Amino acid sequence: MCSYNLSMTEKKERHDSVDEYIAGAQKQAQKKLRQMRACIGKAAPNATQGLKWGMPAFSYDRILVTYAAHKHHIGFYPTPSAVKAFSKELSKYATASGSIQFPLDKPLPLPLIHKITEFRVQESVEKDGKWRTPRRNRKKRL
Repeated sequence: MCSYNLSMTEKKERHDSVDEYIAGAQKQAQKKLRQMRACIGKAAPNATQGLKWGMPAFSYDRILVTYAAHKHHIGFYPTPSAVKAFSKELSKYATASGSIQFPLDKPLPLPLIHKITEFRVQESVEKDGKWRTPRRNRKKRL
């Protein structure tokens, strides 16, 4: 007969707001999540905050960045292009295609997080500007 570890089978708690998400995180992560939120907010002051895929996110028309608390790190998800653009500065952190892990037991690199977020803001403005036409200039489909 198999025995299951409840912590592995429990569903993650769902939150209705970023404030609830932060309050529900482990104590060690709460301060860092508040620091992330403030830092990203300064770099993207006109962005909308909300939850995307159950994680705090900052968005314009599209998602700029998301971040999340994990057992041993804070995950930062700025897209693959941002991770690639800052690969040299991120060399001392665990990274994957579109993610960065900041250990809970180390200070957050807030100036770097700010720069990466500014990069995403600029990237979003440039890319969205290329592909979108103003609503008044769009032709009606027949």
